[in-house]
Amino acid sequence: MTPTDDTQPSTPTQTASEDGSASQPIAAYGLLADCNTAALADRHGSIEWLCLPRYDSPAVFARMLDPDAGHWSIRPAGSFTTARRYIPGTLVLETTFETADGVVRLTDALAFAEGQRGHDLGRNAPCELLRLVEGLSGSVTVVMELAPRPEYGLVHPLFRRTEYGGRTFGGPNQISVCTGTPVELEGSTMRAVLELSEGGHIGFAMRWRVPEGDGAVPTSADQVARRIADTVEAWRSWEAEHDTYDGPHRDLVRLSSRVLKGLTYRPTGAIVAAPTTSLPETVGGERNWDYRYAWIRDASMTLDALYIGSCSDEADEFVSFMTSSAGGGDSLQIMYGITGEHDLSERELPHLRGWRNSAPVRVGNGAWNQTQLDVYGELLNALHLYRQQLGELHPEIQRFAAGLADTAGRRWTERDAGMWEMRGEPRHHLSSKVLC
Repeated sequence: MTPTDDTQPSTPTQTASEDGSASQPIAAYGLLADCNTAALADRHGSIEWLCLPRYDSPAVFARMLDPDAGHWSIRPAGSFTTARRYIPGTLVLETTFETADGVVRLTDALAFAEGQRGHDLGRNAPCELLRLVEGLSGSVTVVMELAPRPEYGLVHPLFRRTEYGGRTFGGPNQISVCTGTPVELEGSTMRAVLELSEGGHIGFAMRWRVPEGDGAVPTSADQVARRIADTVEAWRSWEAEHDTYDGPHRDLVRLSSRVLKGLTYRPTGAIVAAPTTSLPETVGGERNWDYRYAWIRDASMTLDALYIGSCSDEADEFVSFMTSSAGGGDSLQIMYGITGEHDLSERELPHLRGWRNSAPVRVGNGAWNQTQLDVYGELLNALHLYRQQLGELHPEIQRFAAGLADTAGRRWTERDAGMWEMRGEPRHHLSSKVLC
């Protein structure tokens, strides 16, 4: 994802392509997060990835994996250049479009519950994406296109107009949309054309609907700016409680802390390795894995980063998640789902082309049932770091750590899949022996 950073006024300008597409560089995407899920936005005003209501839910927008798999774009009608930044202290993204006729700014945020501050961020998340487009100078024609394609682009939903905008029907990933401008519906796609002059602004809000109920109405268009401002203050309140690091690269450390917070699943404390699936290790290759889970191996590095960023509460919740998910520790998995799921069975999605045609696209991760003996040492190292930072371990965690050590002592001579998750016959791996 783009290293957009509040130490810079903007990222380098970028000329728009014909449209957002699955061939864009991965670095072109910025991260929006609400500590329950995450969205990826490209440089051209398009949301190209969003799973609702959780990181591991089926995607509503997945155009980064296939041009036809859903997106939400807001951009000038003609040619333009862009500059981007995160609003300082936040994961709220600003994209400024400069055209021959004027300048407009697009602000994007995944909302927190209204008034939420500090360590409460992410509790009872509304699952709402907020977008505000503002005229800064001149007069610019802006086009909006919203194409929800639930279940990773498999579904073209029934999309109907409502008094506030529109909503979809059927399936598990229904959405409601509030718009501050007249819209047209064509099949499963909503479109609008709007003229923005200096000082003008128009808000949009999209909210996930609980399939079993009526669902909350999204934020009204005239309240979008206020709700984005509240989300900005929410992020800044969290950062104010963690702004204790004063070493080298301070601003980058602060940004990294926000990203780790954004990848935290607040209900359990799990931290996902990435918010996406099937971005390939090599273009055109087949090593395209789903990383929307919590890896034990990453734990000690993640905890170390959290401590450096002074996120001790998040570290404590992550340790609690890992130890409760692992159970007794006799048969430790390398990864768990974000609510502690053990079975992460893998399947392919053949209807998706993949990023730059890197197929197959996979959901789930077959490595969940591999034996990788190094994880005993990795988790013990994480617990050691935890004890150094936060003091004496709870008696239950002490028993768990002792069980890990006993199991490592008993099993270290066995063959395993190794830390690189090779899919073949088990072998002896030096790293597994050393970490045991």
